[in-house]
Amino acid sequence: MDYIDYIAMPPVRRFGYRIDRGLRSLPRRLGGTLAKAGAGFVRLGRGIRAGVREYVGTFRQGDARTRLSYVLMGAGSLFRGQVVKGLLYLFLQAAFLVYMVTFGLTQLSLLPTLGTAVRKEVWNEELQIFEYIQGDNSMLILLFGVMTILIVLAMIRVYLANIRTAFRNQQAKAHGAALPTIVQDVLNLFDKNLHATFLFLPIMGILTFTILPLIFMILIAFTNYDISHQPPASLFTWVGFENFRDIFWDNPAKSRTFVGIFQWTLVWAFFATFSNYILGMILALMINKKGIRFKKFWRTVFVVTIAVPQFVSLLLVSRLLAEQGAMNVLLGYLGIGPVPFLTNGLFARVMVILVNIWVGIPYTMLITSGILMNIPVELYESARIDGAGVTKTFTRITLPYMLFVTTPYLITQFVGNINNFNVIYLLTAGGPLTLDYYQGGRTDLLVTWLYKLTVNQQEYNLASAIGIIIFLITATFSLLVFNLSSSTRKEETFQ
Repeated sequence: MDYIDYIAMPPVRRFGYRIDRGLRSLPRRLGGTLAKAGAGFVRLGRGIRAGVREYVGTFRQGDARTRLSYVLMGAGSLFRGQVVKGLLYLFLQAAFLVYMVTFGLTQLSLLPTLGTAVRKEVWNEELQIFEYIQGDNSMLILLFGVMTILIVLAMIRVYLANIRTAFRNQQAKAHGAALPTIVQDVLNLFDKNLHATFLFLPIMGILTFTILPLIFMILIAFTNYDISHQPPASLFTWVGFENFRDIFWDNPAKSRTFVGIFQWTLVWAFFATFSNYILGMILALMINKKGIRFKKFWRTVFVVTIAVPQFVSLLLVSRLLAEQGAMNVLLGYLGIGPVPFLTNGLFARVMVILVNIWVGIPYTMLITSGILMNIPVELYESARIDGAGVTKTFTRITLPYMLFVTTPYLITQFVGNINNFNVIYLLTAGGPLTLDYYQGGRTDLLVTWLYKLTVNQQEYNLASAIGIIIFLITATFSLLVFNLSSSTRKEETFQ
């Protein structure tokens, strides 16, 4: 199809055409993605093989001091005059060995079982009381086991750096070059290696407060860590994919709840994203329209809703719409019976979408206002000369331009609404409750259901499995839509 024919199509047909093209190209793009993933694994394998060759080749070509570094870290530096650097390597090796002997190996040995010794109650004849003998703590074993694995991986990296340093020192000596002193190494940290200095603390923070907890929580999904297996009173252990099987088919109550809440999550994310986007854009167009007076005043009025903390607004609205709230009291004076705004499933779902529109439109208005001002005026003038009306101008110029620029923003908003905890929980707390769902309500999203399972029911294993599913859904959607969008494929131009 030519571009002229595409432009001449009505907006609905054009949207359907793009969906059709996207679905047709999906296998090819999916195949390309799998091919890239395969190539990545191939490169990884080649890199590992090259590393092994380098490791063996360095040992063959190295002298006695370089080879000694394979056993005694820092020997290649210590016996060539780099005393401080050599002692630092040696200290790290000694600290690692002490850690592994006194603590690390024990945690790694318990990791396959997550503990075997259960807390026991023993009667003390002398004191005439029961005493508790503490057993293993599965949670700490899992946490320390993961931490030990990360420490081992980091130590392997330091060990290989020690070998490369020893071999470089050997080559430098062979060519008569002077080895850098510790003062020069420190000065390089603020010159040539300034990036390493600045990135050290952030990387350590990411490893400690992001990577370690993330791996820990992912592994929880493969255990039976729930209210019946609470350490230190009792142990939990590995159960494989049992939690995922419960969610998808083994447990009818959990499967039914997951399907229902997942469907509502997608419906909510769609309406919460695009209603705010379209209505916010229309509001920005109305305010920016020529002839509208007091533009700054109108912008300020809508921005004030952003200045008020969102949780305050949501809690206030939840009180207004309660069964005995101000809205139902007012309707009672008018002779209208109480309306189940938040106690009926359909009503509650509609209300959370409407309240989210009221809360979210000002953000979209601010974002789109700046973009609308950058649309070339010549496009609108040409459209008017060709006889295009307001609707056609919006669908053929304004909306395509906005979508081209704001597709990454839309993806972010959609994913954010899938995980929009505040609006749902503060407004309805996931209610109204229903017996059809397992520990869930009609307006619960996957993230609020996860929260209830964690805080109220202590089913950490099930909640962790749901968290993994949410991540897979959002990551797949984000990557797929972003790579199919014009913002990515035609980022240098707009047509």
